[in-house]
Amino acid sequence: MMYLSRLRLSRDPKVAALNALLDPSQMGDKSDAHHRLIWSVFAGDPTATRDFLWREEGQGVFLVQSLHPPEDSPFFETPDVREHAPDLKPGDQLSFLLRANATRDLRGETRKRVDVVMNLLHDVPKDQRNQKRMDLASEAAEQWMVGQGARAGFTPDRIEVQDYQTVTLPKYRGKRRGEPRFGILDLTGQITVTDPNAFTQKLAQGFGRAKSFGCGLMLIRRA
Repeated sequence: MMYLSRLRLSRDPKVAALNALLDPSQMGDKSDAHHRLIWSVFAGDPTATRDFLWREEGQGVFLVQSLHPPEDSPFFETPDVREHAPDLKPGDQLSFLLRANATRDLRGETRKRVDVVMNLLHDVPKDQRNQKRMDLASEAAEQWMVGQGARAGFTPDRIEVQDYQTVTLPKYRGKRRGEPRFGILDLTGQITVTDPNAFTQKLAQGFGRAKSFGCGLMLIRRA
């Protein structure tokens, strides 16, 4: 059993006074602050490990998938919570929405993990990267989703890239050259379930990396 919750930042003036801390302007810092905020509704057990996925919807709204229902928090209004237990069978077609940090391992003398879009952009001349960015993002996303589906019990029927952006890791204050960054793909489309058990397990675990920073949650509905 999982839970899908909608959390909205409290409109209490005491909370609003902290907006600069709760919702910073820098994207990396924003993701870090939001992750800490989400933790506040699962803070009952100080020894617990993260068992939730989340995504920002904008205007102080967050969607959270978790193995335990969220608790009340002074930072949020009363959560809107529903049970989330998809009843799936082979052949079911689902529309999906996914924000993902998509990576792959390059094997050579040493094993190296790379962002799938950055990896394709690497060999493109710098003056052409902006022009080819979204086309290569679409190519990389489709390849990545095929690989995800092979391991997670689905086949991708249609993949669309809504956005691709890169984010500097939180708290990094060094020079721009060589700064640690990760990519975020906003994907939508349609998939066909081939193995419901494998898919449901992966749905709970999340897709890709950077889950602490609001990636990995796949929202689904029947197509």
